[in-house]
Amino acid sequence: MSASFDRSAIEAFAAAALTSVGVPDSHAAIVAESLTVADQRGTHSHGLLRLPLYVGAIQSGGINANPNFQWKTDRGTVALLDADAALGQVAMHEAVEYVARNIDTHGIVAVAVQDSTHFGAGSYWAETLSKRGCIVLLTSSTGASVTPYGGAERLLGTNPFTISAPSTADAPLTLDIATSRIAYGKVVAARNEGRAIPEGMAVDRTGAPTTDPDKALEGALLPFGEHKGSGLSVLLEALSVILGGAAFAHEAVDIWDDPTSRMNTGHLLIALDANAFGGVDAAGARVAHLQNRVRNSGGPNASVLAPGDIEAATAARSGNLVRVDDPTVVALEELARGLSLPFPASTAA
Repeated sequence: MSASFDRSAIEAFAAAALTSVGVPDSHAAIVAESLTVADQRGTHSHGLLRLPLYVGAIQSGGINANPNFQWKTDRGTVALLDADAALGQVAMHEAVEYVARNIDTHGIVAVAVQDSTHFGAGSYWAETLSKRGCIVLLTSSTGASVTPYGGAERLLGTNPFTISAPSTADAPLTLDIATSRIAYGKVVAARNEGRAIPEGMAVDRTGAPTTDPDKALEGALLPFGEHKGSGLSVLLEALSVILGGAAFAHEAVDIWDDPTSRMNTGHLLIALDANAFGGVDAAGARVAHLQNRVRNSGGPNASVLAPGDIEAATAARSGNLVRVDDPTVVALEELARGLSLPFPASTAA
């Protein structure tokens, strides 16, 4: 079950919750929008489910409400940002703005980020730039929650990977995936809702398969695609970490486990300006052609989707409403009471 809220009301609540624990207004607005957009797109594992986690980590010291950003490297085409344990969305906003300032001049810009935290849904950041005419690749390290193919130890992160390209069709062509078979936040949501996770997603701490979300969180998630997905996950973790001073997943303590932990998460954002090549209009038209060929590749009664179609359609259906699962509503109401904030009333969908 779930409840729906007016987007402006629930987003304002999220921002108020963050400012109440010392986050500057502008930073709180960035994070609140990221979370509500994720829920509108149906990516609930990266939506308001995360707000109590962020607030608790700020109160405990794992996340720095008032970071002092430092550009360790700034060459126009490449840069390294020390985020000083900022909210990951705020760090990513800085990285995206850096790309926007430099992409017209250089045609390609790469930003590595160190000492950050969870940045929300990667599609939110990648599409900010793909809608400006960039082809975007984005990845990040996380806390340890995944075992390599054939393993049992919780060693790797879920290591998300986002690719987005501009399109003259209705939405960018965007793939935003975790390299685990299931997103960590979805396992947390299943635990909160008291339901099992699908088979083949995780193992318990002994390495035995499990559908129990509690045992999965104590054990490890499995990589998608067996050895191929595992290899991709390892390389994405390397790319997220090695260009700066970020921590590998096995070197960090996740704020889900200890809200005082300074995780030192790493991100890598790479953007290519289509105008520096054959032009954004030409690139967008070719992308739209590919999207439509994919959608029309099934039989008479088949429904084939291009990457990003589900999320775009969900957001379009949502309109000005944000759907929130009941366990998350309970957690948000508890957060509101703890912070002495009014909680918005739900709206009939």
